[in-house]
This record gives sequence, structure tokens and C-alpha cells, in this order.
Amino acid sequence: MSAGHAWIVGAGPGDPGLITVAAVRAIEQADAVLYDALVNPALLRYVRPGAELVFVGKRSGKHAMSQAEIEALLVKLTLEGKRVVRLKGGDPFVFGRGGEEALACRRVGIGYTIIPGITSAIAGPAYAGIPVTHRGVASNFMVVTGNDQGDSPSSVDWDAAARADTLIILMGVSSLPDCMTRLMAEGAPASRPVACVRWGTRPDQEVLRGTVGTIADLSRERGLESPVVTVVGDVADLSEQLAWFEPGPLAGKRVVVTRARAQSSELAARFEALGAFVVEAPVIGISHRHDDLVADERVASRWDWIVFTSANGVEAFFAALRATGRDSRALGTTQVAVIGDATRAALSAHGIEADFSPSRATSECLAAELPRIAGARVLLPVSALTDDRLADALRKRGGLIEQVTAYENLLEPLDDERKRAIAEAHAIAFTSASTARNLREALDGQPLSAGTKLVSIGPQTSTAVREAFGRVDAEAAEPSIESLAAATQEALAWGS
Repeated sequence: MSAGHAWIVGAGPGDPGLITVAAVRAIEQADAVLYDALVNPALLRYVRPGAELVFVGKRSGKHAMSQAEIEALLVKLTLEGKRVVRLKGGDPFVFGRGGEEALACRRVGIGYTIIPGITSAIAGPAYAGIPVTHRGVASNFMVVTGNDQGDSPSSVDWDAAARADTLIILMGVSSLPDCMTRLMAEGAPASRPVACVRWGTRPDQEVLRGTVGTIADLSRERGLESPVVTVVGDVADLSEQLAWFEPGPLAGKRVVVTRARAQSSELAARFEALGAFVVEAPVIGISHRHDDLVADERVASRWDWIVFTSANGVEAFFAALRATGRDSRALGTTQVAVIGDATRAALSAHGIEADFSPSRATSECLAAELPRIAGARVLLPVSALTDDRLADALRKRGGLIEQVTAYENLLEPLDDERKRAIAEAHAIAFTSASTARNLREALDGQPLSAGTKLVSIGPQTSTAVREAFGRVDAEAAEPSIESLAAATQEALAWGS
């Protein structure tokens, strides 16, 4: 067995764009990832297929695992020879208990690497337009914890805190009244500016402004909940002048993406650009089937057309070619057709530009518009779930059709954390009939909220969504990622 290794990794403050390159590299090669509640689920898209995902965070006052259990699991998996990433919100050494986990590894002789992350203590205020230092206003800052296991407001040097130009309190929303009382007791004026930043850097960021004397009451009236970074000092007043972060039209909305993990990035990026908080729930796994695919020396002359109806079909076909030591050059003069832009992009990644694509990305248009079909030999590498409608339509035009199962859509289970996120979602975007059927099965009877908008990429998908959930709230005007994102935005706009 190879020696395992542990990476204790800072995931950053919430915006997935703030993850470090080193952190992404660690996640991509991990055999197991233990992640917290403060980790943006979008970062899990970097986890490779087949890697183990374990949620070890805290929800609604309840820990999925105790700190001792987390350390024991980290040690156990690493001793099994696995590459294990302990993914923690913010920076693991800023009130993140990363030092305790590193010591647990050191005690049993496990190799480990520390990868710092951008701390919410600085990033949260920055996204609210608050610099923690500013010429002529603040030349120093102090970071304390308001409510952390093993520490409490009483363990803070409040005399020093009251004298700091900028005081940053992490995890202190529940103890905010006590913190402000202690500051005033040490001489901090009740008029000193304060800003509370909830979920800083995320699309659902919330900023509450007040003073040392008023912020506790304002927080209670607003119903402010963790996680919150509290900034005390004159720099908090700069927020109104320097505010710059504009999350977008879907700010605060949670959108579920159900595509296979390897294919979800483009759709997720669309929603994130609109300000949505994306929940990736990949209920589909892809398994290539090479048995029936011809990939030997006959490839160059067997077909006149290869017609790809999905990016998965492209990947499965070229995986079969690679398995025989071949690449795109083996196709010779065979022409290639694709159904739409996503399939075209997948084909282009293998060095081939499509010879044809239909005016609309539908099977009906593809069957009607594919040129020079009479007497042509046509390969259709498709999913095991694909019906014969396209093949039959091409046969009616005189094509000699060879439809081959190139890949299977497998059900991917959902853990409790993903199910919880789906239950809280404002919208679910379905990219295929399989995603609808598989989500229904993966939820195992858990109902969807009546307020959750169900949005489909096209007619066939809509039929499957209705069969699975009894309704469809919106359908994309065109079967494309861009149109699906637009339909979701529209559904959420009129549904709010």
C-alpha cells in the first residue's frame, strides 16, 4: 500500500473564485475530501469522480462529527494510503482548528501539507467595501473570536480590543451584546462605527451597519444569523463610499444543477455570473461502454457520417479510440455532425471541427437537415437510454444507420447534506430526462418544496420532469445551457 498524505486546506471565504491554485490542485488529486458547512459546495466540482466526499460540518447547532471524530477519520483514511483533503472554510489556521488536525497527523507520523486560504476576517469586510486598514484611519487591526469551542468572549483581552484601530470579531453573532458591552466597559465609545457582514463574498451577502451602542439591538431586530464577521472601528464608515460588490439579478437565490459532475461547470458558471448560489447535485454518473464500438482499423472507412447527439457520446467514442492506440486521425474522410454547441465544443477539444450542425439543437432538426443521407452509412454513438426516434427518422431518409450504446447514465446517490440543500433550493435546472428520473430516485421520497421552480432544457426533459415531480414551471426556449439559465432567471423573477 502506498503511503497516504493529508492536506489541510483553506477553502476561502465563500466566493469560489477566491480558492487558491494550490487548493484546487490538492482537491483534484484527492481520494477523499472532508468538508465543512462553510465550504462553498461549488468547490466540490473539482473533486474527481470516484473520490469519497464526507460532510463533517455543523448545521442548525448540530455537528455532523465532533472534532475528535474528524481527526480520527482524517488519520484513518490517510493511514489507509489515501490522499485526504481536509477542506475548511477561510484559512485553517485562523480559528479553524487546523493546528489541532495537523498535530493529530504528527502524532501518528502521517505526512501533511498546510495550504492557507483567504480568511473571511479580511475578505468579508473587503466585499462590503471595508478596508481593515486605511491611511489616516486605521494602522492596525486585531482579530478575535466571539464564540469558538474552547474560547469565549471572556478569554479575549478586551482592553487591547477596545484600543485596536480595527477590531474584527469572527463567529460572534450570538455573543454580540456581550462583546459590545465588554468593549464599552473598556472605554470604547458607544458611537464607534460597527458593520456586520453575513456570508461575506457570497451572492447572498448581507451587511448591517450600526455602532457599538446600537448594533446588538439592530442585529436582533434583523434576525441576523451566523456566519457573521463583525468590524468595529472607523473603517466601517467607509463601507457606504467603497461598496462595490454587486451580486447580480439572482442574488440570494439557490439553484440546483443536476448534471454529471464532470459536465456541470459551464451551467454552474452561468448561474454564478447571475449571482445565484449554486448547489451541485450530480445525480448522473457516466460509464463508457466500448464493447460494441468499432475502434480498430475499420474506423477510417466504415461510416460516411458519425452523428454525435451529446458531449458524452463524443467522450465515449474517443475514449474507445484511445483504448486502441488511435486518435482523431483515424477517422480519415469520415464526416462528423453534432446536435448543438456543447457537443461541438466537446468535439473541438479532440481536434475536430464539426462538418454539420442543425439550425436548432433538436433531434427532429438534425434528422431533417443532415445532408447527403440517402445511402450514407451513419454511426450514432448514444446513451443506453436513447430511443430509436432519430435513427428511425434517418432510416426513412434512406440512411444506413448503426446505433451503438456508447455510454450509460448511472444513478449517483445524494448525501444528506445535498438533500438538505435541494430542499432549500429556489430552483432546480434539469438538463436531460435522466437528471429528472435520477433526482426523483436519489431523493428517495423526499418531497420538493412547492415554491421550488422546476426548469427544463427542452420538451423531452419536461415530460420526464412532469412524470417525476408532477409539474414543470418553465422550459428553455432553445435546448442550450444559455437558454436554460435565462429560463431559470425568468421563472425566479416572476416567482419572487
